[in-house]
Amino acid sequence: MTINPDGGFGIYVHWPFCLAKCPYCDFNSYVRHQAPSQQAYADALRQELRHFAQITKGREVGSVFFGGGTPSLMLPETVAAVIDEIAALWHLPSTAEISMEANPTSVEATRFKGYRSAGVNRLSVGIQALDDTELKRLGRQHSVAEAIQAVDTARNTFPRISFDLIYARPGQTHAGWRQELHRAIDLAADHLSMYQLTIEEGTMFHRLYAAGKLEMLDGDYAADMYDITQEITVARGLPAYEVSNHAALGAQCQHNLVYWRYGDYVGVGPGAHGRLTLKSGEKWATTTLSHPESWLQAVQHKGHAIHEEEHLAPHLQADEYLLMSMRLAEGMDVGRYERLSGRRFDHQRLSNLQEHGLIEWAGNNTLRATIAGRPLLNSILAELASD
Repeated sequence: MTINPDGGFGIYVHWPFCLAKCPYCDFNSYVRHQAPSQQAYADALRQELRHFAQITKGREVGSVFFGGGTPSLMLPETVAAVIDEIAALWHLPSTAEISMEANPTSVEATRFKGYRSAGVNRLSVGIQALDDTELKRLGRQHSVAEAIQAVDTARNTFPRISFDLIYARPGQTHAGWRQELHRAIDLAADHLSMYQLTIEEGTMFHRLYAAGKLEMLDGDYAADMYDITQEITVARGLPAYEVSNHAALGAQCQHNLVYWRYGDYVGVGPGAHGRLTLKSGEKWATTTLSHPESWLQAVQHKGHAIHEEEHLAPHLQADEYLLMSMRLAEGMDVGRYERLSGRRFDHQRLSNLQEHGLIEWAGNNTLRATIAGRPLLNSILAELASD
C-alpha cells in the first residue's frame, strides 16, 4: 500500500457563527443577535490568507474546507471572495476538493446553488438524526422533512455530498439505530460521518449530565452500536476509511485525509489551527484568536490574528503523526514515524498487539489497527508510544 509521503496541502476556513448553540457542541462557535458584517469578515479572511501565502509560496492546494460554526450562514458572495483569493495566492487546480459544511434548514438550502457557482464542489450536511423528537433534543433547527429536502437539493447541485449522524443518543435502541442507519444510507450518495455522542466539558449536555438530568447509554450498549455501524456500512458498500467516516471507494473526504495523513494546512478565521512546513524544513503549529471580534480587530490591525505559534520538534511531529494516521483504515507509514521520532517501535509490544488481533501489517512498512482494534485505539496508541 502506498501512502502519500507528505500528506498534501489544504486550507481550512472557519466561520464561527451559528443560529443557536447545540447542547452537545464544544466547537468554537458563537450566536450573535445582530448578523456580523459579511464584507468585514470576507476582507479579513482574505487578508489573513495573504499573510499565510507569504510563508507557503508555490504550494498546490489539494483541498479547501469551510467549517464552523455554520458556514452556510455565509453569503455565496463571501464564499466566492475567499475561494477567488485562494486561487490568486496559490495554485488551485480544477481537481481540488472544495468542501463546505451546511445546515439543512430551508433558508440555508436556498443558497446551495450560489455556493456551487462560487466553486464549492462538495457539501457536508449536518443532519445528526432522522427523528424529529431527537432533533429537538439535540437542539437542531431543522426537521427530518427539511433534512431530506436539503439532501435532495444538495445531490442535484453538487458533484459530491456527505452528511453527519450522531448515535448512542440517550434512550436510543439497537433496533432503532439499525433502522435509522439503513434509512441514512438510502439517502446518502457516497459518504457518511457518524459520531458517538460524548459529553464534552462546557456544553449544556455536560451541565445536565453533572446534575443527573441526562442519562447516557451504558458503555457496552453504546459500543455495540459501533459494531452495528461497521456491520451495516460494510454490507451497504460504505466501509470505514477512518474511525468515524465511511465512504464508497474513491469518495473519501480529501481535506480530512490531509489531517489524518499529517499533511500541511493553513487555518484562517477565528480559532483556526494550522500545520505548516517551512522551506527550512521546520514544522510549525499555528492557532488564531478564537473570539470573532478580537480576531477581526487583530487581522485589521496587523494582517493576521495568530495567537500561538509552536515549533514542532521531530519527536512531537512523530507523536501527532501516530495519533492521526492510526485513525485511518489504510494505517501509518512506519518508516516516516521512525524518521521523525528517531526510535523504532518495541518489537515485543507490536507482537503482543498482533497476537491480540488489534493491529496488523498492510504491506512491508504500513501498520494499521484491525477492525477489532479501532474501538480500542486509545489503548493501542498508548502502547505504541511507550518507550
